Amino acid sequence: MKITQYGHGICSANGKLCHCATDDHSWAVTEELNRSGKSDSSRFLVAGAARVLWVRTRQGMLGEAMPRVRQEIEAAENTILESNSILRFVRPNLYLTVLDAATEDFKVSAQIYLDRADAVILHDSDADVAWKTVSLQPLAAKPTFRITPPHYVTPDLVDFVRARLAPTRANS
Repeated sequence: MKITQYGHGICSANGKLCHCATDDHSWAVTEELNRSGKSDSSRFLVAGAARVLWVRTRQGMLGEAMPRVRQEIEAAENTILESNSILRFVRPNLYLTVLDAATEDFKVSAQIYLDRADAVILHDSDADVAWKTVSLQPLAAKPTFRITPPHYVTPDLVDFVRARLAPTRANS
């Protein structure tokens, strides 16, 4: 499930520019069917996801979409949520944060929940850390898995995820 929160001027119903301010356009959920690999949600399908949903909300309106999001989570055997903001509403069995030192943009939602990360996926780079005002102290003792795109999954990361989710599956 890919979750996108749009700012002013973008319609949640279709993700395009608009000037609507109606309540019926505060959120939308659509199923991704395109396997081109050009969008995040399309790449999920290419990577083997059985079903991919794209949740779009106006900025600050994710709570309105949560009944539908929870319904979809409960109906699925496993759910991967690509979102930091969702942590305001759910406690996942596993939360991985992905960091790229070369990327200056460090979302506020990612900063808020750094301490809740179970592990860090770190883009391997020679770049200096671009975010000078973000404390990484909450991550100091967390396992870190270095990745080199386009290989985003390493055997160590797979083992970590399996080990962390095994007790969850046994209790289901």
